[in-house]
Amino acid sequence: MSALNSVAARPTESLPGPLVFTLAAGAGLSVASIYYSQPMLDIISKQFSVGIGAVGMVPMLTQMGYALGILLLAPLGDRHDRRTIILIKGLLLVAALLLCGFSGGLNALLIASFVTGLTATVAQDIVPASATLAPERSRGKTVGTVMTGLLVGILLSRVVSGAVAEYFGWRTMYWLAAVLVLFISLALWRVLPRFTPGTAVSYPRLLLSLAHLWRQHQTLRRAALAQGLLSVGFSAFWSTLALMLSDRFHLDSAVAGAFGLAGAAGAMAAPLAGSFADRIGPARVTIVGAALVTVSFALMFLLPALPVPAQLALIVLSTIGFDLGVQATLVAHQTLVYGLAPEARSRLNALLFTVVFIGMATGAALGSLALARWGWNGVVALATLAGAASLALRLASRHLKN
Repeated sequence: MSALNSVAARPTESLPGPLVFTLAAGAGLSVASIYYSQPMLDIISKQFSVGIGAVGMVPMLTQMGYALGILLLAPLGDRHDRRTIILIKGLLLVAALLLCGFSGGLNALLIASFVTGLTATVAQDIVPASATLAPERSRGKTVGTVMTGLLVGILLSRVVSGAVAEYFGWRTMYWLAAVLVLFISLALWRVLPRFTPGTAVSYPRLLLSLAHLWRQHQTLRRAALAQGLLSVGFSAFWSTLALMLSDRFHLDSAVAGAFGLAGAAGAMAAPLAGSFADRIGPARVTIVGAALVTVSFALMFLLPALPVPAQLALIVLSTIGFDLGVQATLVAHQTLVYGLAPEARSRLNALLFTVVFIGMATGAALGSLALARWGWNGVVALATLAGAASLALRLASRHLKN
């Protein structure tokens, strides 16, 4: 067992590169599990002979499970050794992914998808673990690096699942994901140190303390709401993109998933965003990020005026822009929130990401509705309005430090 495992987790020195990489890979592979379905929706709907509205419940229930898991399970990181929690939840996620792959009908897939979202919250145990291990002077950069893994996992999951579903079937994607999660869960168990719990209160009191933390920290409330609004637009775009590309451009799921490469290019800027947050203050980074998201979504209103090749190029450009903005803003918000109460980082993280993934679930549901009723312009309008609301919230508090 690694020598790190014999000591309590304390941020006394710079983290080894391999440890940071393993944390980033763990965050990415676990959270990717809740996004594999999105480029595969067209294929799944045809196999189960269901409509867009019905199959759109798959990503929505997955996001809802994730939000509920963050709220009810992530706070346990303040009460128990995070290393043990990461292993247990990782193994449960493996089981949930296998259930998805063996689902015999849409109802079974919906149940398995909800459980997948619930257990994929192991990613939200890994992120506060990295913040705990990192020295304060470089916490933003370290969290940014781990969040790069998380965001790249979200975005590249679409690339991989689109290609795998097209050539090997959608069930194969879930089976492959289960193997990858099993591998990284065991790797994390091997390299992580034991974590000293930040509190000894009972589980009911731990959950009750969430309300106290929410009321106590205005910074947390602003960060959660602003990031949640960005998540509405983010999820509305990604949960409907494959269906739009199939209908408008007759592109298959592999091509739809490949758009994740553009998003991954934007997400790679997370360590840079974290470094800026360490130097100039995270509040300024949130304003710039929210503005970039809003402008990037709004550019897609120009699509009807362009020829097809230019339309696709503009979608790629917008994807890079809004993913960069979402990621930069998220890292900055995490830097703000993690500095509020170090002994309660898991609970603070739970509150932040509960709102974020409520936004994700809302965006998936509203995005499907907007696409069905008003077409792609309806999705673009929803995403742009959500980004503008987030920007307005950050600008309204610009006179404050956070």
